[in-house]
Amino acid sequence: MSQGHDHDSMDPGSMSDSGMHMSPSDMMMHMSFYWGKDAIILFSGWPNGSLGMYMLAFFCVFLLAAAIEIFSVSPTAKIGTHNPIVGALIQTCVYAVRMGFAYMVMLAVMSFNLGIFIAAVAGHTVGFFLVKVRALAIAYKNETAPKV
Repeated sequence: MSQGHDHDSMDPGSMSDSGMHMSPSDMMMHMSFYWGKDAIILFSGWPNGSLGMYMLAFFCVFLLAAAIEIFSVSPTAKIGTHNPIVGALIQTCVYAVRMGFAYMVMLAVMSFNLGIFIAAVAGHTVGFFLVKVRALAIAYKNETAPKV
């Protein structure tokens, strides 16, 4: 006895496992790491199988990940700031941008494309390195400054 789910008249090749209609241009969603330029990263149709656009996506994810690390050490409000609300608002805006970038990198990595994953890890690594080099350079400068 059928309970209103009569699918006998439908073409079985036009449906996915979840029951949604699929067109021939739909790409398969990977659930494990894979290598290749045929990916969907952040936006539908991007990079669209183009090697140049894939390299652009790779570079964008790298820059976003590096920016996350750089924004993670946003300067604190100076004690001499006349309006603490303005200082807090600026820090809040920097934090919001950093979190937006972090979620974009997370979504890009969820494409399970190994190249994009490598770009994210490399970007975080380079960003961390730049932050630490700057911090050590400032510490060294303060240490070697002549005492008056």
